[in-house]
Amino acid sequence: MAQRAKACTGCHGPQGRSRPDGYVPRLAGKPAGYLHEQLSAFQEGRRRHEGMARMLEHLSDDMLRALAEHFASLELPYPAPVAVPLAPDQARRAEQLVRQGDPALGLPACAACHGAALAGVAPHVPGLLGLPVDYLNGQLGAWRQGHRRAREPDCMAQVAREMPLADVALVSRWLATQPVPATLRPATAAQASWPLRCGSIRGGHTP
Repeated sequence: MAQRAKACTGCHGPQGRSRPDGYVPRLAGKPAGYLHEQLSAFQEGRRRHEGMARMLEHLSDDMLRALAEHFASLELPYPAPVAVPLAPDQARRAEQLVRQGDPALGLPACAACHGAALAGVAPHVPGLLGLPVDYLNGQLGAWRQGHRRAREPDCMAQVAREMPLADVALVSRWLATQPVPATLRPATAAQASWPLRCGSIRGGHTP
């Protein structure tokens, strides 16, 4: 499988560690269920990327699962984060959204779904640490504009559309600046009930 996965690592970096340009995400260590869901989304057109769609169009679902499980099994260190300075009030606002959300805007905390350590929740929710700011901004923007879609109900699209643009930028910059633990593994279970119904989370429900 490592040999077959070389078709992925040409863009996603050696062993799926990502690349320094900031636009191609890391694959290594992501939850297998999440990786499989994204591969399916590219294959089915719910995520739009011509290169990914062409690469995956003839692969069976069994092969998609095998690739997802291969990359999920890789435990590799993350590079040090690139500093993206924030003013103290900006950092406080970003951390509030990440840790507590904003009830007045109907925004749940990022940590409510992505885990208290922001490392993701196996098997379907990805971590938020170790991602470049340009990638984070790009994905939140894609959800806002409908270029990235998950299974209905699409909870991330709901969050991205309700979050003010200024806050999107702050959250992306804050997350990209956070240190990544030497060992970053997704949690094995959610902290409590999911705050929103999410079609991509098997069994996801409102409290």
